[in-house]
Formats: sequence, C-alpha cells, structure tokens
Amino acid sequence: IPKGKKVAPAPAVVKKQEAKKVVSPLFEKRPKNFDLTRFIKWPRYIRLRRQRAILYKQLKAPPAINQFTQAFGRQTLAHKYRPETKQEKKQRLLARAEKKAAGKGDVPTKRPPVLRAGVNTVTTLVENKTAQLVVIAHHVGPSELVVFLPALSRKMGVPYCIIKGKTRLGRLVHRKTCATVACTQVNSEDKGALAKLVEAIRTNYNNRYNEIHCHWGGNVLGPKSVARIAELEKAKAKELATKPG
Repeated sequence: IPKGKKVAPAPAVVKKQEAKKVVSPLFEKRPKNFDLTRFIKWPRYIRLRRQRAILYKQLKAPPAINQFTQAFGRQTLAHKYRPETKQEKKQRLLARAEKKAAGKGDVPTKRPPVLRAGVNTVTTLVENKTAQLVVIAHHVGPSELVVFLPALSRKMGVPYCIIKGKTRLGRLVHRKTCATVACTQVNSEDKGALAKLVEAIRTNYNNRYNEIHCHWGGNVLGPKSVARIAELEKAKAKELATKPG
C-alpha cells in the first residue's frame, strides 16, 4: 500500500449468504401425532349425549321449547326449605315418643314450610294459586311433562323461573332428579328475601313471556354445512369477478 493512502472501511452490514437446504421431494416429513382422542371408543351414554346435543343445536325448536334455554342464576334460599329426610323424621318422632313416655305430654309439632316437588303436585298448587314460586328444570325429558307450566303459571299469576339441572332440583328434595319444585310459604324472616327474588323472576320471565315466545331456537348449521356454503359463496364470487362487464 502506498504511503499516505487509507484503506476503505468495511461495509457496515455484511450479509452472509445462507446456504439453502435442499429438500428431496421424494421424502416428505410426516411428524407423528400421538393424540389418539378420535380413535377412542367412547361409552354409549357419552355418544348419545353428544348426538343429542348436536340435534338440539341443529333442529329448529319452537318458542315453547326454546324458552327452556334461558336459565336463571343460582339462588340459595331454597336450601333452607328442604324437606326432612327419613333419618331426620325418625329422630323427630323418637324424641316426641321419649317426651310422651316421660309424661311431659304429647305436643304435636307444627309442620314447617318445605318445598313441594313433582309435576302433578306443582300443577295443582299453581291451579289453586297457593304456590308463591315455581322452579322448573331446563332439560326435562320428554319436554311435554313441563312445557305447559310456564304458560299456566303466567295465566294464574304465579312467578316461575327455569334453572339448569334437574339433578340440582333433585338434591333440594333428596331425590336423584326432579322436574319442578314449588314454594308455598316461607318463614317470616325470609319474606323480604323471597319478595326480592320474586320481583327479579317476574321481571325476567313473567313480564317477558310474549317476548320470549317470539324467538325460535336451534337451526344452527354444522361444520360441514358451513364449509359447503362458504365454498359455494366463494365459487359465486369468483364467477361474478370473471364475468365481463
């Protein structure tokens, strides 16, 4: 290098040329999928439950049946008025018999206010206008058992609500399942809580009866139908785009 001449500085960014990896088209990479969920043979009751859920979504449901999809939130007031179990009744009668044997006199106990369960019992209470509140399960089968109760309750001026789970109602009355329960009377200390609950239920169900009965349910397309419709729409759009003028 001649004296007095400077070497040009190196460029700020030197791009390294990466060698492209040549992939043979003869050998395709097929990563293993260890998720075997779709190969599992599910029990029959699970398959039926899933098929029933798909049918409920895809079949068109009239408003009288669709109203059972609008469920009310959980309230714990009813837990205080559960009927006594067989063991509790046995203990109560035993204590009463011991008092009678001790010569303290037999004083019959007044029947406490409890929930009344069963479709026939609740229907009679609603017809007689003695029920203060009616609670209906949302997935009773067949639906003909309870489909008339909302209309009957509204006609008789009895507040009604729909909650999710006939097993939850069954727990209240010491059964496996229960379609409907009714509350006829409560203790004086719970009358305020019941009045607030009834007011909220009337606003959500009784007063909105005509509005609820305008809406049909179901009629939801499955993934195959949605994909087919999207494919047809795409073909139509492509045809319109290529059409001259």
